[in-house]
Amino acid sequence: MSRVAYVNGNYLPHSQATVHIEDRGYQFADAVYEVWSVFDGRLGDLDGHMTRLHRSLTELKIPIPMTKQALKRVLDETIRRNRVTNGILYLQVSRGTAPRDHAFPIDTPPSVVVTAKRIDLRKGEALAAKGAAGVTRPDIRWGRCDIKTVGLLPNVLAKQAAREAGAYECLMYDEMGLVTEGSSTNAWIVDENGKLRTRDTQANILRGVTRTQLLAMIAEEGVELDERPFSVEEAKRAREVFVTASSTFVMPLVSLDGTRIGDGKPGPIATRLRERYIDDTRRDAI
Repeated sequence: MSRVAYVNGNYLPHSQATVHIEDRGYQFADAVYEVWSVFDGRLGDLDGHMTRLHRSLTELKIPIPMTKQALKRVLDETIRRNRVTNGILYLQVSRGTAPRDHAFPIDTPPSVVVTAKRIDLRKGEALAAKGAAGVTRPDIRWGRCDIKTVGLLPNVLAKQAAREAGAYECLMYDEMGLVTEGSSTNAWIVDENGKLRTRDTQANILRGVTRTQLLAMIAEEGVELDERPFSVEEAKRAREVFVTASSTFVMPLVSLDGTRIGDGKPGPIATRLRERYIDDTRRDAI
């Protein structure tokens, strides 16, 4: 079955789904996006992503294109038309189409694009069971990484560095050698003392929706959490390293720049949090 995309009020075959050449998302990366996990044809953590979407749009002064209820209908219909049971749904909202000029256009409606695709969850489960490899690179992104924009070239370069090294993810670090995020994930460790750590979101890192869900689960599990930075070297000495995202769930990293993490196997905390995240998100999907 050919895929179907939503573009500005129309559902079109994927191969025919286009935006204008002067769409500001294309020319300036003047756009934001969200990615939902889809379980059993339903959206995982709808409200968390909607809240972040509205925040990103507000921070960039892009008009909110439609009500939450109307957007939910578009998202559901895109899932239905693509017959996605388990997979991901991608939403992008740009400032719209206007003659090329750096300044904001006046009275230009935003462009809205939605796509959905199936994912074989078994592949992710197989990788999580054995653990993935990671590498590290300097973080060269702009200072407002808390906004989920489509300006992802530094992330693309980091992810490509991981691929070229035969790794799954790249952890980026700042000028002090402290890990900020993964190229498309939030980063966590269980340090040498057994304490779970992740960087707090006041440091202009992305407020991951999966990260937020995990914080609530961690509190319920009674795991001690410390929201403060950790260095690359601390990560390499850690008992566990893992990354989180809506498309990744919880993915253990068992090596970093070729250094084995812990005993080289997925640790108990990452394994437990992955199981619970998937179970809870599948149960609560709407």
